Amino acid sequence: MFRTALRNVLAHKARLLMTVLAVMLGVAFVSGTLVFTNTISDAYQKSSAKGFDHVDVSITAKHQDSEGDRVGRTPELTQALVDKAAKVPGAASATGVVTGFTAIAGKDGKLVGGDWQSEGGNYWGTKDARYPLTSGHAPRGKDEVLIDSKTAERAGYKVGDTVHLSVDGPVLTPRISGIFTTDDGNVAAGGSLALFDTPTAQALFNKKGSYDEIDVEAASGTSQTALKSTLDKALPSHLVESTTGKRLADDQAKMISSSMSGLKQALLVFAGIALFVGTFIIANTFTMLVAQRTKELALLRAVGASRRQVTRSVLIEAFVVGTVAGVTGLVAGIGIGAGLRSLLGSFGAAMPDGPLVITPGTVVSALAVGIVITVLAAWLPGRRAAKIPPVAAMSSVHAKATTKSLVLRNTFGALFSAAGIAVVLAATSMDADAAQGPMGLGAVLLIIGVFILTPLLSRPLIAAASPVLRLFGVSGKLARQNSVRNPRRTAATASALMIGLTLITGMTVMAGSLQTAIDKMASSAVRADYIVSMANRSPLSPEVAKKIAATDGVTASSPLRNAESRIGGQTEFLTGVNGSVIGELTDLKVQDGTFKVDGTHVVVDKDRAKDYGWRAGSRFTAHFEDGKAQKLTVAGIYEGNELLNGIIVDNKDVTPHLKDPADMQVMVKTADGASDAVKTKLEKALGTNPAIKVQDKQDISNGIAKMFTTMLNMLYGLLGMAVIVAVLGVINTLAMSVFERSQEIGMLRAIGLDRKAVKRMVRLESLVISLFGGVLGIGLGVFFGWAAGELLGTKMATYELVLPWGRMAVFLLLAAGVGVLAALWPARRAARLNMLAAIKAE
Repeated sequence: MFRTALRNVLAHKARLLMTVLAVMLGVAFVSGTLVFTNTISDAYQKSSAKGFDHVDVSITAKHQDSEGDRVGRTPELTQALVDKAAKVPGAASATGVVTGFTAIAGKDGKLVGGDWQSEGGNYWGTKDARYPLTSGHAPRGKDEVLIDSKTAERAGYKVGDTVHLSVDGPVLTPRISGIFTTDDGNVAAGGSLALFDTPTAQALFNKKGSYDEIDVEAASGTSQTALKSTLDKALPSHLVESTTGKRLADDQAKMISSSMSGLKQALLVFAGIALFVGTFIIANTFTMLVAQRTKELALLRAVGASRRQVTRSVLIEAFVVGTVAGVTGLVAGIGIGAGLRSLLGSFGAAMPDGPLVITPGTVVSALAVGIVITVLAAWLPGRRAAKIPPVAAMSSVHAKATTKSLVLRNTFGALFSAAGIAVVLAATSMDADAAQGPMGLGAVLLIIGVFILTPLLSRPLIAAASPVLRLFGVSGKLARQNSVRNPRRTAATASALMIGLTLITGMTVMAGSLQTAIDKMASSAVRADYIVSMANRSPLSPEVAKKIAATDGVTASSPLRNAESRIGGQTEFLTGVNGSVIGELTDLKVQDGTFKVDGTHVVVDKDRAKDYGWRAGSRFTAHFEDGKAQKLTVAGIYEGNELLNGIIVDNKDVTPHLKDPADMQVMVKTADGASDAVKTKLEKALGTNPAIKVQDKQDISNGIAKMFTTMLNMLYGLLGMAVIVAVLGVINTLAMSVFERSQEIGMLRAIGLDRKAVKRMVRLESLVISLFGGVLGIGLGVFFGWAAGELLGTKMATYELVLPWGRMAVFLLLAAGVGVLAALWPARRAARLNMLAAIKAE
């Protein structure tokens, strides 16, 4: 039986090729995902570990617990603490570290490095071991700066050049005194690093006389643990805490691994979808192969083979196919991993250097997935073949499914579908966070239910296409009959395409509806012409708001200033504004009271009001970081949104309590409205600063749209794998169908059907099956998009369902294109059959 199984594999090489390809693509996606994420994670971890080479113990300030209703404070790390740490037994040196966002402009005036990867810091003394100089000298004073070698190479800078950079607003123009190398992970990933002398860095990052961290290097022969113990005894434990360099490196590695796990899971989900779709093809293939070999298997049973032996022979074939697919998929996956890494670079997302990481787990996973998926998919066809009585099989009276089995299938399908719809509808009425699990469960149940019901659904839906098919004469009529002749096979083929289009349509509906909601929110809640913010969303210097207010043509402006406070024992961040003009810059809907922000009068969004039990006229006490308290009165309650929410107070009352005032955004209204000329004027007023974004409402909307578009394009690319697998499935089904109907096709040719008509018949059959899957997929996608939108609507008042009719038409055309493409080879094969040989075929 083993030899027979191997011979059958070799005898049906062409038929099994599509199955191998389908499994291989899924396996390649799985192994490619593992190679890609392991490679990136390993590169970042090694780069991160190098960054701690000169850190044996790190000392940071310990946040002080709040007393009563007072806001907690973080003590300063002073020079005295640095000197004390350097003198403890076992310490070779101690370095005070200051860091902060620093944007470097290229010679074209644009930001070098990513928005979130542009960093600055201090160079310690005249020779900092952390940053070896390749040229030049250490920075001296506010007019000199060091930049990393990769940034210098990308931007074309050299020692002696003047560079434009910004820390928290104003543009600085220091001279490059030197260029250094670094193992910093952000720089390795395409970011930038600028270093100033310590006093300059402290002044720029609002750390005058203090540090963010103290790094201590151990003397020769002293372990990190021993040095940490000595430092803990020498330094005030209630003010500072220490961590070993090894612990920092391990924590960083865990953080990197954790951050990569989300990407890995997302990619593996799409790999699973491709494999799930591929399972239909495998089951289809083995069902048809077994059907074609029914007499052969019956003869084996007649000469003494047991049921188990017949089933085992089919599973051996599946094992061989799965092994071949697993090995080739692993090799292809390694190529995919390398390709994804290169693709990141082409998008400007550089990453640390490092080799491709192919772990034993990746190899085992690839082989296990390929073999297990194939064997499981082939088990049911093999079991069915073994249960057929030999005499019945030789008489070919076994093929049709019984009425009982069809009724049972339809009953299960209806139950699964009803349960899925019920769970999804129930989830739409739940809280968004709690509804995610039930929504996912309902979606899975509904997809399974529809898949089970597709044989039943295929007849009426395909019958609806009859009027169009009649236009093609005999070929159209035959194509319709062939499509419904074996509804189970048609359903399994169409379901492969259905799943991919369900996901694509659902995400497109959600993305389009979200974009429309954000556009409405921006236009309805904001009257300001421009929003000014830092590129990395870090705080702006108060000087930015002053420069904007002094710019010609600006009629009203207000910084949005965050202030930490304690209210009723809870930490609450207040939003400070210019109360006299905030009404001109916003258009927030007031539900109770009036929109008045003046003196001790504040406005509160409805969620905060509900949490604290406030209404218009309510009074409460806010405790600020300087220890002082102030009584405030709720003048009105408004409907908040993602752009503006919380407790809004007047900056005149908040700023005196803040040690370092900083603005998150500045809202601007101009006499001439939003235009390119006005935007250019504002940018020039801010020194054409690469770190600062001046955006009108359309820019904000476009930025969000770009984010959605990028995400959708990535998802389309990933789901394209499932569509490719679906194409292979249609090809496979049609090829098997042509083989099964060889005698029938030969007879049709003999009574006058020409080759063109035969080709047309196969193509129309493929088109009908693909459109059937497309209609089901788009319908399910719209339903899931609506359901997910109902959850989003609870968080976003402006959300409403928007159906992308144009894109859905494109998706339907895509399904039709899949049908036309998949039919090319089977149609050509059917037309070239020799009619006499086909008539004599069994």
